[in-house]
Amino acid sequence: MSTAPQQLRVGRLTKAHGLKGALKLELFTDDPDKRFTPGSVFTLQVPTSSPWHGKTLTLAELRWYNGQPVGFFEGVSDRSGAESLAKAILWIDQDSDEPDEPDAWYDFQLVGLRALRDGVEVGTVARVEHFPAQDLLVVRSGERDVLVPFVSAIVPAVDIAAGTVTITPPVGLFEDLADDDQPAAEQAVAEPEADVAPSA
Repeated sequence: MSTAPQQLRVGRLTKAHGLKGALKLELFTDDPDKRFTPGSVFTLQVPTSSPWHGKTLTLAELRWYNGQPVGFFEGVSDRSGAESLAKAILWIDQDSDEPDEPDAWYDFQLVGLRALRDGVEVGTVARVEHFPAQDLLVVRSGERDVLVPFVSAIVPAVDIAAGTVTITPPVGLFEDLADDDQPAAEQAVAEPEADVAPSA
């Protein structure tokens, strides 16, 4: 028996391309031919102030320009419309019995994993935060939440079967600091977004 679909993050609209409403895409999927077919409907993650808040977006066509994916969407016909969608995150519904993509995790699979540093448990993943620059694992450590950038340099391994996520955080991220631990967290969040772990 099939269960309810799960939300899977598959991409981000980065910026307008040309004058006819096209948008450049950052893909979070290993199978764009499957996820980005004409007629695919995406749930949008945008600020509540956005005119697109609470709406969906339907793909008309996906093209490639110099190796860069560019999407054309129904109802987006000019550059100003495309610019209003810049930085929107795209989600799709995926049946839970559909095979997972390699190195792709749902938020619900990550929440509850034990965070290990040097083989020692330092906390538990409480939730995942998705931001335009990068994703963050919110690790509950003792009485506080620690923001861990979800990039391969800091989160080199996720083992769903074992219930663990391996982290190599910067010095000071989990240690008790003399004054306030916020600067260390902010410093980690500000690191480059290179090697962002895929989410779809």
